[in-house]
Amino acid sequence: MRKHVLKLASLLSVALAVALFAPQRAAADDDEDPPSRVARLSYANGTVSFNPGGTDDWVSAVVNRPITTGDKLWTDNDARAELHIGSAAIRLSDNTGFSFLNLDDRMAQIRLTEGTLNVRVRRLEQDETFEIDTPNLAFSILRPGNYKINVNEAGDATVVVVRDGEGEVTGGGSAYAIHPRETGTFSGADQLDADIHRLGDNDDDFDHWCGDRDRREDRSQSSRYVSSDVIGYEDLDDNGGWRPVPEYGAVWFPHTTIVGWAPYRYGHWVWISPWGWTWVDDAPWGFAPFHYGRWVTVGGVWGWVPCAPRAVVGVAYVRPVYAPALVAWVGGPHFSVGIGIGGGGGVGVAWFPLGPREVFVPSYHVSRTYVTNVNVSNTTVNNTVVNNYYNNVVVNKNVTNIKYVNQTAPNGVTATSQQNFTSAQPVGRNMMRVDRREVESAQVNPTTPTVAPQQRSVLGAGGAARPPARFQERSVVAKRPPPPAPVSFVKQQQAIQANGGRPPVVSQMRQVQAENTQQARPNIKIAPPSQPATPQNVRANGSGQPQNNNGYRPGQPQMNVQPNLQNNSNRPAASNNAGQQPQGNQPGNSPANNGRNKSFNDRPPTSRPAGGNPNSTVNPQLDQKHQQQQEQLRQKQDQERQKIEQKQVQEQQKVQQKNAEDARKQQVDRRQQQQLQQLEQKHGQEQQKLEQKQQQERQKQQAPPKDKPSSKPPKDDKPPHRG
Repeated sequence: MRKHVLKLASLLSVALAVALFAPQRAAADDDEDPPSRVARLSYANGTVSFNPGGTDDWVSAVVNRPITTGDKLWTDNDARAELHIGSAAIRLSDNTGFSFLNLDDRMAQIRLTEGTLNVRVRRLEQDETFEIDTPNLAFSILRPGNYKINVNEAGDATVVVVRDGEGEVTGGGSAYAIHPRETGTFSGADQLDADIHRLGDNDDDFDHWCGDRDRREDRSQSSRYVSSDVIGYEDLDDNGGWRPVPEYGAVWFPHTTIVGWAPYRYGHWVWISPWGWTWVDDAPWGFAPFHYGRWVTVGGVWGWVPCAPRAVVGVAYVRPVYAPALVAWVGGPHFSVGIGIGGGGGVGVAWFPLGPREVFVPSYHVSRTYVTNVNVSNTTVNNTVVNNYYNNVVVNKNVTNIKYVNQTAPNGVTATSQQNFTSAQPVGRNMMRVDRREVESAQVNPTTPTVAPQQRSVLGAGGAARPPARFQERSVVAKRPPPPAPVSFVKQQQAIQANGGRPPVVSQMRQVQAENTQQARPNIKIAPPSQPATPQNVRANGSGQPQNNNGYRPGQPQMNVQPNLQNNSNRPAASNNAGQQPQGNQPGNSPANNGRNKSFNDRPPTSRPAGGNPNSTVNPQLDQKHQQQQEQLRQKQDQERQKIEQKQVQEQQKVQQKNAEDARKQQVDRRQQQQLQQLEQKHGQEQQKLEQKQQQERQKQQAPPKDKPSSKPPKDDKPPHRG
């Protein structure tokens, strides 16, 4: 009987929720929909500053803040930060300038003006683009893998490290492919000077930290119960536990020590366009349970019902859609804690978490498809339930006032003053007391209160260290044109007020953005059409200096450092050859090592100058033959690597299916690492053998012809016989 009552309540919940959802939204264009994903600031240590798009103010970055197009981050000295976008993790080292030029369902376009990024991409859809734009190039990630990008302080050199995966560098009219376990150093602006070579074993502290964070995600047990596309699921393991609940399946229960704890109570509200009022939770795990799934009380304890994991073959799967806050709002003419405009007393704002099978109704203008996806992907509401609303409620105008499950749950409703609500104040320290009987009889509004935001609503926190001016002013090269700059908050605020305190329509903001496009963006340079190019050696060495000069920057003394060192290794330091001028191939300098033979056998063929030795005579046919041999070897190595990777994936799946112990998973990881090391060693030996063979052929071809032997027998120079 209880199940039938709950089912009936669920259907009625859908009816009321979507009935209050403006009918014209059903006809809205999909182009009006906001992105279904955001980035989460999942970690911040040290001084990390944040600048919301459309504002000029910098504040201290807050963990769990959703990050989107136009937002900027700066990590100061000895600071680090981490963001997640779906299955991708982005980590910032210190003194790094980062921002999103574009972030939507299929595009992640990052602006890196200085410092170091580590990017790990676990999945990359066929129509998904991941681009990192630096002051002199645009780097496109082509395959899942692990990448590191470093921009020096001067902004005239970029180092790209590909540990796993594959990418392409575009800039100066040239395009360079970077393969697994390769490092590329690119200097110059209008024309790139490129050097690509094999990756060495020179990991630093930042690399080790990134590796530890990756392994933490890989070991997460929560991936068994929640979709891996849910941002923040890896933080659930250390902060709660899973247990089965007959009616809801696997439910996660947080470990809390706060008396009277309830969801959406300990945190604050901010305004983030185009979604509007957004919840930012204080808990270190407080992202996934507040932007996906639903909450329920089991035996008086709050638990989170997650989004289902990626389904097995044959079962429909919808990628979870991000929601700013999955709550319903309390208010009405007979409730003293109103919801702003039209809310009687209007002195406060109150809300409670949505329960399973209850429909989330966006306050922002969206299409019918969006309403379906944001609910189907986040809870057990299915297509039939959503469609029943349109057929029975919108068409037949059958609206019924019903009660939500958590409206009457013990300690379920949270209320605060409108001033605290709009000024991003901590709710837990500024709650208003409400009468439970009054709450249970109050009307419910599924959409957010019509309260216009103020500047503090967008910023959220207090002041913070401002980054250097060069971070904001420095231009970057983009392969794909980004959208116009975000609309200033002043203009947004005017549009919000004109819209009755609700987020303006996306097309309305695009119209304002279109006006901004008339003003050119000086900090974005679109890369010219490019052609595949062969890297050249640009790291010349002064007389008597070692050839390990990977830290070279144009216009700076040479330093014997590795190209991908972190912690500002690309900044001027004490040089072993101080006082000497750079000897590189720069204007006004004679070519380095001029007149000397130089071997490039320590580099892949694609990173060597054509012909190898500039003083040798090159046979085009022989060179073409060698290139074909190198390409065949590369294809063979790629096939072997793919087989190893496929085998690893299969083994990992088997381990997960059998719920193996962590020790067994670590053993599999070690065996896989040994296989990869053996494969790399084998490839290195094959490369060395092929190069030796090619060198012998070149030497044989260039060897001078020997004198032909005489056909006549040699004379016998015996002394004359004396009688």
